[in-house]
Amino acid sequence: MTALTSRKPAKLAPWEERPSPAGQFGKGGLITLILVAVLGPLYTIVLTSLSSSATVNKAGGLVLVPDGITFEAYRQIFSDTVVSQAVLVSTGITVVGTLISAGVSILGAYSLSRPGSFLHRPLLFSVLLMFVFFPGIIPVYLMVSGLGLKDSYWSLILPTAVSAFNVVVLRSFFMSIPNEVLDSARIDGAGEFRILWRIVLPMSKAVTAVVAMFYAVGYWNAWFNAMLYIDDTRKWPLALILRQYVVDSNPLPAATAGVTGDAPPTLAIKMAIVVIAVIPALIIYPFVQRHFTKGVIVGAIKG
Repeated sequence: MTALTSRKPAKLAPWEERPSPAGQFGKGGLITLILVAVLGPLYTIVLTSLSSSATVNKAGGLVLVPDGITFEAYRQIFSDTVVSQAVLVSTGITVVGTLISAGVSILGAYSLSRPGSFLHRPLLFSVLLMFVFFPGIIPVYLMVSGLGLKDSYWSLILPTAVSAFNVVVLRSFFMSIPNEVLDSARIDGAGEFRILWRIVLPMSKAVTAVVAMFYAVGYWNAWFNAMLYIDDTRKWPLALILRQYVVDSNPLPAATAGVTGDAPPTLAIKMAIVVIAVIPALIIYPFVQRHFTKGVIVGAIKG
């Protein structure tokens, strides 16, 4: 009895121990620095886009201290069809492209997760080979031109429709689903498409949401394919407008056409375009972030 009462409690692992006051203070300071590094530039960009010419000139560039708020830069941007049309193009490409990419990736990953599927090994080898080899720009350009996709919205979707990484992540997660669950559905007479839709996908919400977000962010931010394949400026996505005007400082018709009175400064218009490009990601991410860590980690380590 004495031996039992005098036994020392088991030592906790380092990550299970209660942090010391110095450790808590260090974590709080680190999180504060990260928040400042992330929110500081965003605050400056938004404030500059809402500033007048006098405020921007007084600050000598990016505005740090507010001195009056005006939405003239946003009014000037949407007074012409250049940016508003680009927003519609980017939205359409992102929605359609994400649906196509996620659908094809899910179908391909599910078939590759079943060992007895048609051409299982050659197709799996082809997907894994894409991690090492990828066709160059010239072959892809010739293929897009040969298929008649030049200056078409499909040239912004089809060449990058499937990511080998996303297929492998989905496949790994699908392989972790117990075969007994799928076999019981087959005994009840369910086909493969019904099993995928009614059983596999509801059990894979986390990884599916993460993969869909990867595709959506990729389509929204893509500009290189548009620069290669799209000659009609009316079909340019917002990312290419952002690069041409904000990065390369090329003239934008919306920044100069129909300007009357006190026109907003060029820097405010640039920052307004940046804000418009960032808003969709800020809206979508909070709905997906709770699945992000779980979907990536589980899909990467299982299988």
